[in-house]
Amino acid sequence: MLRQLEPELMDDLHLPEAPHRDALRALGRLNWWGRSAQILWRAIRPLASQRAPLRILDVATGGGDIPIALWRLARRDGVLLNLDGCDRSPVAIEHARTHARAAGAPVGWFVRDALANPLPADYDVITCSLFLHHLNDLEAIELMKRMRAAARRLVVIHDLTRSDFGVAMTWLASRLLSRSPIVRHDAPQSVRAAFTLDEIAMCARLADLPGYRLSRRWPSRFLLSWTPPA
Repeated sequence: MLRQLEPELMDDLHLPEAPHRDALRALGRLNWWGRSAQILWRAIRPLASQRAPLRILDVATGGGDIPIALWRLARRDGVLLNLDGCDRSPVAIEHARTHARAAGAPVGWFVRDALANPLPADYDVITCSLFLHHLNDLEAIELMKRMRAAARRLVVIHDLTRSDFGVAMTWLASRLLSRSPIVRHDAPQSVRAAFTLDEIAMCARLADLPGYRLSRRWPSRFLLSWTPPA
């Protein structure tokens, strides 16, 4: 399957607020189904046990469900984290702030376009979940470079992998877990736009992430992690 990179409805910064928030809630359910936060936490947990509290920034955080879920997982394991999330959408950030307040999660939020502005350099860990498939090859490499430059201890990227099976699974999940027409349109398209493992490996090499670790995760996902050299 060739990569089909097309604009998703969620990419529209002029998307009306009500359907935007509905879509963010639906994406949170899909992230729960795909165990996105657990995938990230497995990579972060060993470092968190050595150095606490870690400062973590989640880039392109969307509705903020990933940092909130990481906070819950860390609390369950008795680990302290200082968590922030950033996104270019003010609507998404306000939604994340409301969601965190309701959950009692002490997560900070700020508006930042990660491709237009440098990332803050005072975080131990920089994460990015389910955003890379929105980008073309050069943008994906540039984002990896920015994460590499900013992270003091660890870079973690989690996203979809492209396959017919993944399209079918995501199509079904988006209809079982969401009534949002935006998510029902965007979810299968996200898989069509996703990278393969070989393509992600090439991006990581071009972004100068020596010694990166790349592995497949269920369902039709990958995890890439990189530790800066000592």
